[in-house]
Amino acid sequence: MSSPTLFHNRDFMLLWGGQLASTLGSMACHVIYPLLILALTDSPSAAGLAGAFRFIPYLLFSLPVGALIDRWDRKRVMILSDLGRAIAVGSLPIAMAFDALTLWHVYLVCFIEGALFCFFNIAEVAALPRVVPRAQLPEATAFNEAGFGAAGIVGPPLGTILYQAFGRAFPFVLDALSYVFSLFALAFIKTPFRTQATAQAAATKRDLGAEILEGLRWLWGRPLIRFMALLTGAGNMAGSAMPLIMIVLAKEMGAADAQIGVIFGISGVGAILGSLVGGRIQRRFTFGQVVASAMWIWAVTFLLLAVMPDYVWLGVMAAVSSFAGPIYNVVQFSYRVALIPDDLQGRVNSVFRLLAFGFIPVGAALSGIVIEVLGVKPAVWIFGSILVLLAFLSTVNRHVREAVPIEHAA
Repeated sequence: MSSPTLFHNRDFMLLWGGQLASTLGSMACHVIYPLLILALTDSPSAAGLAGAFRFIPYLLFSLPVGALIDRWDRKRVMILSDLGRAIAVGSLPIAMAFDALTLWHVYLVCFIEGALFCFFNIAEVAALPRVVPRAQLPEATAFNEAGFGAAGIVGPPLGTILYQAFGRAFPFVLDALSYVFSLFALAFIKTPFRTQATAQAAATKRDLGAEILEGLRWLWGRPLIRFMALLTGAGNMAGSAMPLIMIVLAKEMGAADAQIGVIFGISGVGAILGSLVGGRIQRRFTFGQVVASAMWIWAVTFLLLAVMPDYVWLGVMAAVSSFAGPIYNVVQFSYRVALIPDDLQGRVNSVFRLLAFGFIPVGAALSGIVIEVLGVKPAVWIFGSILVLLAFLSTVNRHVREAVPIEHAA
């Protein structure tokens, strides 16, 4: 008997809908954080640090969080994470109302939001195979990517319009409310986010260090998953420079804040298209073909940002670049989570995401420094060259080329 479609999977739609709302709120503030800090300090390096503070928690917390997620109630972790993020982001408009906002307050909110995202994200990844049958994981991943793409189209223009027309506080109010919506959507999900066997095994666990090592050994013992974690991490390090590069390039081209939001919205169109075809591409081409092609598209389009004639074309090129991201994510994510046993989901994914996200603070901070010291176009060439090297490595890697279809993988 075939599984019901995802549209008829009530619990998945609740999970997806909550994530769509919270991602929309986050994307509305995605451009606002650097714009706000640039308005406060006129310093690209200070704006770059905001991105670093949002991802530093992955470096600090992801390994112990992964082990704890395999012990704890995953749904409760996600609900409490949403609540904490709503309170943290909501403190910004309150501070603005009292004319008490400081740069370090913004940095602290970025750090808290990043820390709670670490808890939420690892719990969500571990929960998805419980809500969706294994055979539908690529389709569910494509759904998520489509939601992220839609939020990427609507969020940045919405955020900049609210920022420019109604005041700096309004995008953050929207973001806080989006976390509240996600919290309530999670509360109505009925499916347990872990198996009974996993829950019983978790009750006996006491050695956090040994549990972390178990997840490390599982990932490191599988060369393909190990390479994909390192490839994703290095790619994210270079790619994390893109938002600030696009903002500075657009400003040099004469774009206003609202127009910058539209540019990011245009780039979201590519993400939507990529997510719509990601599942089909995953079925028609090999793992290696998809991964290598996506990396080359990302590398070439990143370099071409330096020669775009105006800010509209900047958005178009970013859209082409964004097209590759969801396709890459659908393939590598669904392949990975289908292989991981339920009782190791939190730990293995925390190791993977430590490598995948842990380099982002480095790229975000370096992008601001490189732009401030050398200029924005040298920054494009530097970070784009890193992506070219990664595309080459993904093309020649034997484990990527020879990866078998997920149904035949051990």
